Amino acid sequence: MGTRSPGKSGAKATAAKRRQPARGKLAPRRDKRGLSAEQIVLEREAPEVAALGQQVTRSGGAVIGAYREPFSGRPLVLAALPLEAVQPTPFQRDLSPTHTQRLAAKIEESGSFLDPLIVVRGDDGKLWTPNGRHRLAAAKLLGLKQITALVSPDEDLVFRILALNTEKAHNLKDRALEVIRMARSLAARNPRAKETQFSAQFESPELLTLGIVYERAPRFGGSAYNPFLKKVDRFGDRTLPVSLRDREGWAARIEQIDAQVGRIVSALQERGFKSPYLRNYVVARINPVRFQRPRKGQTEPSMPIGPALTRMAAAAAKFDLGSVSARDLALVAAVGAEPA
Repeated sequence: MGTRSPGKSGAKATAAKRRQPARGKLAPRRDKRGLSAEQIVLEREAPEVAALGQQVTRSGGAVIGAYREPFSGRPLVLAALPLEAVQPTPFQRDLSPTHTQRLAAKIEESGSFLDPLIVVRGDDGKLWTPNGRHRLAAAKLLGLKQITALVSPDEDLVFRILALNTEKAHNLKDRALEVIRMARSLAARNPRAKETQFSAQFESPELLTLGIVYERAPRFGGSAYNPFLKKVDRFGDRTLPVSLRDREGWAARIEQIDAQVGRIVSALQERGFKSPYLRNYVVARINPVRFQRPRKGQTEPSMPIGPALTRMAAAAAKFDLGSVSARDLALVAAVGAEPA
């Protein structure tokens, strides 16, 4: 009995299967993008960077070279800048003295400072670094006179840089604080802009709400509330100032709920429960959308955030301490210990 040859549809499916990368493999694009080497080269006297070069010189620095960024083609200047000429943007993560000292020690140990800052020329005439606060502080700790930087004329880059911070990931608190500071700056800069216009810069709507809580309560356990907010918090079509006022109200309600959660946790500890996952367990128990799963393609929240917070507060008020078992906490601990 002879073997059947695959039809045209079967042959196409086989060919498509061959083209698909194996699971876990990275498949490079077949169509190449960006600039060629000749297009990337840019003279430092070119009109695109002339004003930028003059600002670098006025600040006490020196232009080392210029080029077009290979993906977008935007002009950049490679420069040496005096440390006092560069300031960190006011909305990025707080400075960690421990991280700064460790970074300075490693730079001294290696004998090299190889990672230039990203610097943006602001509309106020200053030079801002949106992602180099710790390198700048480490350079000052080492007593450096100058620091190398990639200087961009694109003022809006300061609001897009968070998305590129993937090598040293921010923790939830760092991200939330940076996003809310960014939102306040954008609201002052363009009060008629809608919140939805900045969804790419803010990454996730719940970071705005969590950021407001962290501003008021630095020791707030935001990770316990993050799963809840992910299901009910969405970017709004209202202007940023109005939206931030709404979020101030939601943040205040979360603080009230968390105070009640704290009292529940204390009562459970008095009953002998000592698990580090107590708060996460209690918050999960009072989460009104805990078991709701979004349908495929669903963009609307599982429940509007206002009613969800109302139900969450009511659940906290009538929490039954007697319903908590050691078995439940053991299950929560097992889930919490799983790698993300």
